[in-house]
Amino acid sequence: MKASDYVVEFLIQHKITDIFGYPGGMVTHFMDSLDKYRMQISAHLNYHEQACAMAACGWAEMTGLPGVAYATSGPGATNLLTGIACAYFDSLPCIFITGQVNTYEQKENLRVRQKGFQETDIVSMAQPITKQAVMVRNASELPELLETLYRVSMEGRRGPVLVDIPMNVWREDIEKPLPLWDQPLQPVVPPVEIATGILHELQKAHRPVILAGHGITLSGSREYFRAFVEQTGIPTVTSMIAVDVLPSKSAYCYGMIGAYGNRWSNYLVNHSDCILSLGSRLDSRQTGTCRDMFAPTAKLLRVDIDQSELEHRVNDWETHYEVLLEELLPVLLEKSKQIIWKFHDWQHCCMKIYSKLKYADRLEPASLFVEKLGELCPDGVVITTDVGQNQVWVAQSLEVKENQRILFSGGHGAMGYSLPAAIGAAIATKHPIICVTGDGGLQMNIQELQTVVREHLPIKIILLNNRALGMIHHFQEMYFDSNFVQTDDSAGFTVPDFIGIAKAYGIRAMRYTNEISLKSILADADPAFIEVALPQTTRLVPKLGLNKPIHEQEPPLSEKLQNEISTILKYKSRAQSCLPHEEML
Repeated sequence: MKASDYVVEFLIQHKITDIFGYPGGMVTHFMDSLDKYRMQISAHLNYHEQACAMAACGWAEMTGLPGVAYATSGPGATNLLTGIACAYFDSLPCIFITGQVNTYEQKENLRVRQKGFQETDIVSMAQPITKQAVMVRNASELPELLETLYRVSMEGRRGPVLVDIPMNVWREDIEKPLPLWDQPLQPVVPPVEIATGILHELQKAHRPVILAGHGITLSGSREYFRAFVEQTGIPTVTSMIAVDVLPSKSAYCYGMIGAYGNRWSNYLVNHSDCILSLGSRLDSRQTGTCRDMFAPTAKLLRVDIDQSELEHRVNDWETHYEVLLEELLPVLLEKSKQIIWKFHDWQHCCMKIYSKLKYADRLEPASLFVEKLGELCPDGVVITTDVGQNQVWVAQSLEVKENQRILFSGGHGAMGYSLPAAIGAAIATKHPIICVTGDGGLQMNIQELQTVVREHLPIKIILLNNRALGMIHHFQEMYFDSNFVQTDDSAGFTVPDFIGIAKAYGIRAMRYTNEISLKSILADADPAFIEVALPQTTRLVPKLGLNKPIHEQEPPLSEKLQNEISTILKYKSRAQSCLPHEEML
């Protein structure tokens, strides 16, 4: 069979139902093969290769399978790189397929910059942001290579892979191989000793906190995790991209920590004596730039599949557990049922701190809108965010429902992510998606409005428009004497008539006036564009200052409130917080 046909059959056999891409000369054979199999796999045309890669990320988030995107050689391939980096830093399984010039047109060892037209060494460029990137030189390599890349993408800490296929390889004939049988899986040995060790440390603690990371969702372990939290009653905080791992209404959910985290969350972490970190990188946005100031009195128990992350230590007395969460959490849950957990004093303390700090900061109009949006969203609606203030407002203020998913560009922080990620999520789920974005990020991939219209996707685009690059605008206000160079319309940054643009694309568009109009827009399955006008000067509060521990956010708390918090934290806890069942009996 033709090699390009084989690649499509391989994807179909691995349950890939959708693929995102943009036409180009070096992928025409592949495009033609996709059309042959259009009843089994849908090829979705985006209008920029960056959006193809980001849509693949959104698809991967919602399915748990590799998102797939393709592009031609040269500029098509290089345009994928930002989306590839998004997948890499947020551990999303993706397969990126690039076309390449014919092997006989490549420069090989010649010292020229380029021999073939649009020849670019995309493999070397992609290697630092993929788990594996490789060029195929003979079609006979494809069966084994594709199987390997699929496994690499899905195994361990997930992430993207890239295969670069020259045009003459696409058109080669290949002997269709026998099905590649999966290698027999080694029997999984439940990590009983690890679970026992963790539970022993939690039993000794008086002020334990669980820090939940996105690895819980990526491993498919959310239900086990939620049951474990409810069983133990341990107060739980999250990283930004894991805010949806626990419903806001859980008695033990205390929001997100970090530089832009909730004040009460950061206070709980700072005053804890034991932190169980599950699938979180503990990067500088969570710990602050001075890692030795993070939770200085806590014993840190870190669970991660990536040894390299564990090597990036927070302090010298942390304990590491390199284990898959999907193997550990079921055992933790079962063994935790053998213990009577008693953290009532600490739980009461946490609730009082939450009550004191919840309204310590004046909420921005955007935060109030996001709160209202959360109330009006039906449970199960996926929300995507861009990067900047809109992202943080959602993470700080949105009430997360039981079946809610919120998608972020976390580690890479790529502006322009929300709209293409919403496209990928909508195609994966066939359900309405709410795309929250800003006036800066939207313009990075505004051309994807045409994708929404063409495929009549049920995406509600909510533009939080302050006519400025708000996060940098805030930095300039704080550190550069309000010299707003290049960030607002007084100094170089301007925005168009977004309502007019949305209508030009054929999307129903309106400006937000009240919750009744918003509720009616959210109620149907048609594409819609809602612009929310904000003041030009918008701020993110609270916000961590330079070289400070995460609980000392700006603006500083009043002396009166700090004293009240200190008084709450002086409660006397029981000498023993929890006991095994047999000891209680």
